[in-house]
Amino acid sequence: MTAIVTDAHYRMSVSLIRDLFDRGVRVVACEKASIEAPVGFASRGAAQCVRLPDEEYEAALLALCREVLEAEGEKPVLLPVGAKTLAMVSRSRDAFSAVAGLCAATPSQLALFNDKAAVSALAKTLGVPVPESFERQPEEPDEAFFSRVPLPCAVKPHCGESFGLTASQRYRICRTKNELIAAFRHFQTLTNEDPIVQEYLPGAAYGCSVLAKDGAVYRSLCHRRVREYPVSGGPSSCCESVSRSDLLAFSEALVQETGFTGPAMFEFKCAADGSPRLLEVNPRVWGTFPLTRAAKTDFVYSWFCLAAGLPLPEEVPAQHVKMAYYPADFAAGLGYLKAGQPGRFFAAAADFLNPRVKNGIADPKDPAPARVYFRNLFHRGGHK
Repeated sequence: MTAIVTDAHYRMSVSLIRDLFDRGVRVVACEKASIEAPVGFASRGAAQCVRLPDEEYEAALLALCREVLEAEGEKPVLLPVGAKTLAMVSRSRDAFSAVAGLCAATPSQLALFNDKAAVSALAKTLGVPVPESFERQPEEPDEAFFSRVPLPCAVKPHCGESFGLTASQRYRICRTKNELIAAFRHFQTLTNEDPIVQEYLPGAAYGCSVLAKDGAVYRSLCHRRVREYPVSGGPSSCCESVSRSDLLAFSEALVQETGFTGPAMFEFKCAADGSPRLLEVNPRVWGTFPLTRAAKTDFVYSWFCLAAGLPLPEEVPAQHVKMAYYPADFAAGLGYLKAGQPGRFFAAAADFLNPRVKNGIADPKDPAPARVYFRNLFHRGGHK
């Protein structure tokens, strides 16, 4: 059978392509014509690389699925990687389901999980702990609201991704009243609604990744965020797989309640006493997705099987592994050093020298994607 992996410029796509190739699946990698040098196109696992016109992207992707169906006599499996592609496929799921196997969230599931306030409200009803939130009441003067919010605090839009914000741009940690006012006004102007204001959580950050269909979780993997870049708040530059049955139980409760289908990652952060709080849900392929490969799970192939209607392989326990992205983790180490945390700088250096720490993009069996990734990165200016 054939799998069509979209958005080949994402490093996460490379992980999908490699996993499917290892399982003997023929992979067609596709990308919009305007994207230069997609890293996935460089992988040895991509049997065919297809550029699709930006202005007719949906029609072209449908045509590609139909072309594979007619050539092979069976539906290909469509694995949408990027958020915009997933939303498009979800909206037109009837058309895509006619020509490809799908295991993807519905529009209502995406709308719910992409709205942080809606997720928090649902989580409360299910007994899933969430950060304390502070809402401005109707007719409440701005000064009164800003004065009653305890500091430090976190300010974030309801759905930052829909406004084109990167992971590090989707929230601000405010330690002073002036910072709170500035962040509140910034997101309010950007989104035309009051942003979410929540308590600041100083503890460790975790993620619980799941693969589900119709509300049942078939695969899962939890991880701890070891370092992040920017160090003031950004995506993981280094993470490690961990066992956290409590986080899985919280995630399963939300999956079951919503009947969710597809891959998703639930983000948690701990309070000072170590107790976790659910921050948000990424109802799609996420940044640390390659950890599912590094931990030697069958996450990707199981996604393929669920979409194709094939029996799932026997589940293999995840291995404990640490994974880093370079040069982001170099930049993180330097950031911690500048922030007066030399211990975290030396820990990053030690991990770089440790052969047991996996690289999120580089693979000696498939070296070309890493070369393209680094070339693209430094062409754009790299991590300053």
